Amino acid sequence: MSDKHPVVSVYGSSGSGRSTVRDAFGKVCERLGLKPAFVDGTGFHKYNRAEMKQAQDEYLKLGEPFLTHFGPRANHWEDLEALFEQYGKTGTGRHRRYIHTADEAESMGLEAGQFTPWEDLPPDSDLLVCEGLHGAVKTDTVDVGRHVDLKIGVAPIINLEWIQKIHRDVDQRAYTESEVMETILARMDHYVRYVVPQFHHSNINFQRVAVVDTSDPMETQGVPQDSECRLVIRFRDPRDPKVPVDFSMLLREISGSMMSRRNTIVIPGSEMGLAMELILPPILDRLVRYRR
Repeated sequence: MSDKHPVVSVYGSSGSGRSTVRDAFGKVCERLGLKPAFVDGTGFHKYNRAEMKQAQDEYLKLGEPFLTHFGPRANHWEDLEALFEQYGKTGTGRHRRYIHTADEAESMGLEAGQFTPWEDLPPDSDLLVCEGLHGAVKTDTVDVGRHVDLKIGVAPIINLEWIQKIHRDVDQRAYTESEVMETILARMDHYVRYVVPQFHHSNINFQRVAVVDTSDPMETQGVPQDSECRLVIRFRDPRDPKVPVDFSMLLREISGSMMSRRNTIVIPGSEMGLAMELILPPILDRLVRYRR
C-alpha cells in the first residue's frame, strides 16, 4: 500500500454493478479536483473471446475442468498484482481494455471480444481506480489485495446479480438467456473459490437487495429499479482512520436509512448516488493527502 500513490480496487462478479461505483468515483474525483487513472480489470484476462472459446474446447478434450474467466488459468493475476505494486511505488504502469460490446468496438475501430493495445497510464494521476473481477484475489501464488489501499466489494444478492447479468448480456452483448445461464453455472465453482472470499477483506461492501420477487431470474420482468431495492453498506472496521465514516451524518442526510449492525447501514436503493457522495470524499481526501 502507498500513501504517495494510492490504489483503489472495486471488485465483484460480472453483472454485479461495479461500473456504478466506478462512475461514482469519477464524479466525486472531478468535484474534489482529483485526477484518477482508471483501469479495466478485464484487460488482465489471458484470452480474447475467440481464443477463450478455443482454449475451453481444448481443456474439455483433455478432460480438464471447464475454463472460466473467474479462475486463475484464464487470467494474468500476477500482472495485475505487479501493476498495483508498481503504481504504489512510482505512480506509473501499463494497462489495456477488453472490448465487450459492438458499440465500444465501433468507437475504437476494433472488434468486440478483442483487447486494446497496452498503453501507459496517464501521467501525474492522484490515484489508481481499478474495476474488475479480482481486485483483491489471493491464492498460493498471488496476493493482489496487499497492494490496495481501499478495497470496495460490490455483491448484490445472488438472484439479483444473475438478473442483472442476464439482461445486460442479452440486451448489450447479443447472448441468449440460455447461454448466459450456462456461463453462470459453469463459473459457480470459481465464483465461490476466487470471487466470494474477496468480500471478507473489503473495507466497504455494497450489497443491493431487491424488495420485489426475484425467485426466478429467468422470469423476472426486467431488472428491479432502484426504488424497488435497498442498499446494504458494510464497513469492515468503522474505527479505521484510513476509511473514516460518520454514521450519524449518513442517517441524518439519507432519508429512510437505518443501522442494522454497528458497522452496517441500510439505505433506499435510489439514494446510492447520494451515499457515495457522502462516503467517498473524506476517504479520498485521506488517501491523497500525503501525496499532495
